[in-house]
Amino acid sequence: MTRNYQSGVVAEANKDAIFLIFNRKHEAEADARIRQLLARLWAQLEQLRQQWPEAGLHLTAAIGSAYWDQLYPQARPTLLRSFPALENGVRVAPATPQDLLFIVRADQHDACFELAQSIREQISPAAELVEEIHGFRYKDMRDMTGFVDGTENPQGEDRLEVALVGDEDPTFAGGSYLHLQRYEHDLDAWSRLPVKEQEDAYGRTKVDNIEYPSEQKSPHAHTKRTSLKRSDGSSMEILRQSMPYGDTARKGLMFVSCCRTPEHFELMLKSMVEGDEEGRADRILEFTRAVTGAAFFAPSPDWLQQQG
Repeated sequence: MTRNYQSGVVAEANKDAIFLIFNRKHEAEADARIRQLLARLWAQLEQLRQQWPEAGLHLTAAIGSAYWDQLYPQARPTLLRSFPALENGVRVAPATPQDLLFIVRADQHDACFELAQSIREQISPAAELVEEIHGFRYKDMRDMTGFVDGTENPQGEDRLEVALVGDEDPTFAGGSYLHLQRYEHDLDAWSRLPVKEQEDAYGRTKVDNIEYPSEQKSPHAHTKRTSLKRSDGSSMEILRQSMPYGDTARKGLMFVSCCRTPEHFELMLKSMVEGDEEGRADRILEFTRAVTGAAFFAPSPDWLQQQG
């Protein structure tokens, strides 16, 4: 099956991003306005790409799991469900459901700003802005902890295979299950760790980004907790579209998981927060805390245009 899909879901990383999160207003025409906006955004995106041909402008538009049935009651992605809230001591993954998510990405901030500003102006009669976060590329694709982010991402055509729904749900082929978390880092505590302890927490070297052999990883290592396999030995993969954010006072990561099923993210999160069968959880979560968590679905542009 040929899949039409949102390029922002699978495109390679950009230098700049703006995350816009909205909740629907209680207005009579709000849902109709939002459907119309989601239908016409793709033509606007193409116009802006022509204005900034070198910017690599991409957009991801996604609808929250709790809002979906109100906005599109006629059909629902088969596996769309709420965010799995988890807590284990200092390790937490709260659920903070939201209605709409727009991720604008580009290699030029002015292109990002233009599209993000337009989205906000168009949607403001129907939805209220909950949070706006500006992300950016940090050094050579590193998280603010100093480690390279997204090392395990699939490459080439595998990105589409991992991120996009296929024939298993033909109505929503080309769509993607998206999970968003905003993490706030405690970099003061992190920086007090010797580099070797930081590397052990990740299961990867810091400067040259070499992963430890499996037998040398701590059961608490981040790469151990997130490298999950099925019973047949195949890997459970997600496509990460995460970006650092922050200023001189606050630093963190906008974590974005895109996948053809929500199961992979849910199991990874459970492995990080609750740990393995002996309760050995992710040490990274001692130094960073999720403050938001929401589940969305990003349908194909064709599907959104048909509903508008």
